[in-house]
Amino acid sequence: MPIYKILLLSFFLMASLIASIKAQDPVVAHRGAWKENNLPENSIASLTKALSLGCAGSEFDVRMTADSMLVVNHDPTYFGKDIEKVKYEDLKSDRLKNGEMIPTLEDYLLTGARMNHHTRLVIEIKPSEISKERGKWIAGEVIKLVDKLKVASKVDYISFDIDILKELIRVNPKVSTQYLNGELSPKELKEIGVSGLDYHYKVFYKNPKWIQEAKDLKMILNVWTVNNKKDLKFFLKHKFDYITTNEPSLLYAIIKKSEPKPKWKLVWNDEFDKDGLPDDAKWSYDVGGHGWGNNEKQYYLGHSIENSYIKDGRLYIVALNKTHEQLSYTSAKLTTHEKIELQYGKIEVSAKLPRGKGTWPAIWMLPETIKTNEESWPLCGEIDIMEHVGKDPNVVHTSLHSELYNHIKGNQLTFFNTLNDVFDQFHTYGIEWDENGIKFFIDGQLFFETYKGQRGSDTSNEGWPFDKPYFLILNLAIGGNWGGEIDPIIFPCEMIVDYVRVYKSNL
Repeated sequence: MPIYKILLLSFFLMASLIASIKAQDPVVAHRGAWKENNLPENSIASLTKALSLGCAGSEFDVRMTADSMLVVNHDPTYFGKDIEKVKYEDLKSDRLKNGEMIPTLEDYLLTGARMNHHTRLVIEIKPSEISKERGKWIAGEVIKLVDKLKVASKVDYISFDIDILKELIRVNPKVSTQYLNGELSPKELKEIGVSGLDYHYKVFYKNPKWIQEAKDLKMILNVWTVNNKKDLKFFLKHKFDYITTNEPSLLYAIIKKSEPKPKWKLVWNDEFDKDGLPDDAKWSYDVGGHGWGNNEKQYYLGHSIENSYIKDGRLYIVALNKTHEQLSYTSAKLTTHEKIELQYGKIEVSAKLPRGKGTWPAIWMLPETIKTNEESWPLCGEIDIMEHVGKDPNVVHTSLHSELYNHIKGNQLTFFNTLNDVFDQFHTYGIEWDENGIKFFIDGQLFFETYKGQRGSDTSNEGWPFDKPYFLILNLAIGGNWGGEIDPIIFPCEMIVDYVRVYKSNL
């Protein structure tokens, strides 16, 4: 399978499990994700672990040495040495318990920015133990380094010192800032220009009105440091933007457990990952040249590598200007294998359509009863997920046919509309089908919907024959009653299919 298909499918299969979490991921690892693996807090290792978990943010503390080196450490001392009063060289000989030296801010930021498209780097600038002015100067040096390393888009700033945040805002009013101390209301912070509040969880229990006030003011809502299940659930319930915790894995477990069950479960698919003919375990062929009830001009061949083949992760259904048994054209018509019965669920086919007059590609369904001769068309029913005729470029049709309502009578249940580009772009054509009706989708957007009994009160097999097993068909017809005049310059023409996916309800 091509690597892009592997990556896309892996993402796709996991999406139903994690998309809702990541769409509004609140998890900020406090001093990195250190606790679960007994890593040093504020270490490169704890940051790396937070990145591997995909946390929304990883928080860390920044101080400055006597010789102006910005380092990452929570306490004002490091192995008994006062960080602000010693040089960086004096700190390098003492190692964290995993062997790391005290990290510099530069190393930390570069590690945090590398191959990271999700985790925010939350810099807590510690107030200076020497003076307020030095604290403001440190803030300026931090923002300079962030800009120099070109990581500003990944950074948020927090501090217990409101003057440090004011200095950051003065230097760049667009920076993201959150205040930690807990005594200022959201309105007061908003007036200063601070982006949000990141208060101890007890502050919010004491001032619950601040939660809604912050939301009304469109401010960032963060809370620290929340570690037990009861409190974590409280702040999840109140939809905080971020929850800073020493227990990121626990918080993710709670989120996953509280998320609603995904609606759909993938039960069958073909990603076309093996070059050559289509997989006989998944696909069969309709073979012949009798016009198929529509006066079509092609002869459908089975197992013809010219007319249906897989290459580079895609299925090609090809029509050729090539004589076969008195017909001037050959093509292919694939049907899902007889062992694969489809009744209800969600079906998606990603496809790129052929261009030119005379082409008639289709993605559609017939019931198993037509194979066994228990029913004939149109009594059996037909579900047309996508049809396109080249004489009407970009106009896509969906239809349902039954004994009472079909195209011969001109009263089929149908809808059509024009898309931007069906020839050079892949579009996903699909249905969601249950005992109540069928919805047709294109690229995930509802295109058309119809329900059992929509026409009068008729819910019989003659009016609604869609409560039984069907099979899927992919074909490219040429000419015929609807395909019409054939332009000889269109050949070879092809419908390209990127994937076929079938789901069942998971509810």
